Amino acid sequence: MARYSRSAGKDVKRAMKRRKSGKLKSGRGGKGGTVKSRKQAIAIGLSEARKKGKKVPKRKTAKRKTARKKTARKKR
Repeated sequence: MARYSRSAGKDVKRAMKRRKSGKLKSGRGGKGGTVKSRKQAIAIGLSEARKKGKKVPKRKTAKRKTARKKTARKKR
């Protein structure tokens, strides 16, 4: 079974074209700088597809590293 819908792939393709022409912007409302990274363009295309309700897997969240508490041992 396919992970992404065909129309989601088209959204990514559209974002890649906008990146190449220098029209793809990052940040809310496109107020950030122009996107240079290929990976970032793909991420933007996928997030746009998600907003439209297309079949795209959920975003992977960063796993938190649990800080282990170091217990101080008393020297005898």
